[in-house]
Amino acid sequence: MPHPRVLDISKTGLLIVDVQEAFRSVTKDLGPIVLRITKIIRGFQLLDRPVIVTEQYPRGLGRTAEEIRSVLPPDFEYIEKSSFSACGASGFEDGLRKAGISQVVLCGLETHICVNQTAHDLLNLGFDVHLLADCVASRSDENKQIGLSKMYTSGVVPSSVEMALFEMMSDSKHHVFKEIQSLIK
Repeated sequence: MPHPRVLDISKTGLLIVDVQEAFRSVTKDLGPIVLRITKIIRGFQLLDRPVIVTEQYPRGLGRTAEEIRSVLPPDFEYIEKSSFSACGASGFEDGLRKAGISQVVLCGLETHICVNQTAHDLLNLGFDVHLLADCVASRSDENKQIGLSKMYTSGVVPSSVEMALFEMMSDSKHHVFKEIQSLIK
């Protein structure tokens, strides 16, 4: 049995919060972050685990970044929201519970606003939250660092793309190990 702070593949889902086109011009280093997010999506697809993507007011902020949309199925259903926390979206919590998710791997924008509020609401609802620190950003590095600090102090588990995928596989004998290994190289 894995430690409770290590991801258990049978309980894990990926949540990508608001990585939208409007942030591209105002967020430093968004390109590499989006690339890492596409890798974690592909990893979750290989591991046959749920992927959830939210969009904050897409009419104003644009759709999810094209690179991310390109690795998702054409009929993928994005969750549109107006609340900063993804937990404020209608049916969001029920969807997680129905999918058997109790550990949420979280990433997205902005670290100190929507990601932070989502993380705290998920913790309050009893979910374990593992934050992909290499897949979050804010318009300023200072706000990103403050958001990370607040979430970690509250009980969010720091993680990364590589760490999360390897925890979920737990063994090099996993049937998709070679595909995951080549994905992250």
